[in-house]
Amino acid sequence: MVESNPIRTHRKSAFSGNDFSRLSRTTAQIVAYLILKPLLILVDKIGLSGPLWRTVGREMREDVVEGSDFGDYRPGKNDVFICTYPKCGTNWAMQIAHQIATRGTGEFVHIHDVVPWPDFTRQDIILPIEDDSIRAASATGLRVIKTHLEWERIPYSSDARYICILRNPKDAFVSNYYFVRDIFFGPVMPSVDVWLDLFCSDGFPFIWPDHVNGYWAARDLSNVMILTFEELKADMPAAISKMAQFVGVELGDEELARVAEKSAFGYMQNIGYKFDPPAITPLASSDRKMIRRGASGSSGELLNTLQQRKIDDWTRARLADLGGAVPYDEIWG
Repeated sequence: MVESNPIRTHRKSAFSGNDFSRLSRTTAQIVAYLILKPLLILVDKIGLSGPLWRTVGREMREDVVEGSDFGDYRPGKNDVFICTYPKCGTNWAMQIAHQIATRGTGEFVHIHDVVPWPDFTRQDIILPIEDDSIRAASATGLRVIKTHLEWERIPYSSDARYICILRNPKDAFVSNYYFVRDIFFGPVMPSVDVWLDLFCSDGFPFIWPDHVNGYWAARDLSNVMILTFEELKADMPAAISKMAQFVGVELGDEELARVAEKSAFGYMQNIGYKFDPPAITPLASSDRKMIRRGASGSSGELLNTLQQRKIDDWTRARLADLGGAVPYDEIWG
């Protein structure tokens, strides 16, 4: 099976490479340290950081979330959707699902050479969802599709399968903070307190309770599976078997072992360049990583007790306002 089609190798360098020249990066760094950072410090001192970053967040939501969708695409029986809030085990779940689809033989130059992501704004560097070659080459006839969109915004078909991975919002926040700093804002990334205020508001590009509430409401559909990041961490082989059964693939012992080996954190970290994100701005870190820690319950590395409690309290309140049945305290409280 040929997963790393030479025709698509340019997408890897375009997606995960450095899209900016050294001159652009150097100029951006100088402007950031000499102008932007002092200006943001001043804005913070006069109490305008919150409104400023909420405006930025809403603009990002309009561009990245509300401005993106699947067009007129209609899912089929060979489509397996990985649906996640950002930084909730997306690449891990994609790797597992792709390896299940290929019976542990999946190879690729970059994950987005084999997994479409229709809601990403740079479709020129992503495998088009209309490209059927991956499904045709798959040992099972399945192919994986990634999305960060809320349940209400993705195309539903009773023929397709939908796997949603949920993660503790406190851990998601920490992973998101480092990720956004590394690919977007670099030295002008706001403080943890400012970013936390944004996260716990309507101004954030992705709103955790809204995202989770929609998928949880669909949990009883026979072609929707809800898994938590914590379940994957606790017993990955069992989760792999559960996912394989859900998508209708019976794995032999050797195949299951191969899928588990290629989905282990150490294995994925060693080939991290196959998952790494592009530089979104010239302020992005040249050492940005998609596979960072893969830890669960470690939000204390960045957040103090009061900050963690703030996320818990805001999440509970918003879930209550939404009228959903997400058992937040039972899972993450």
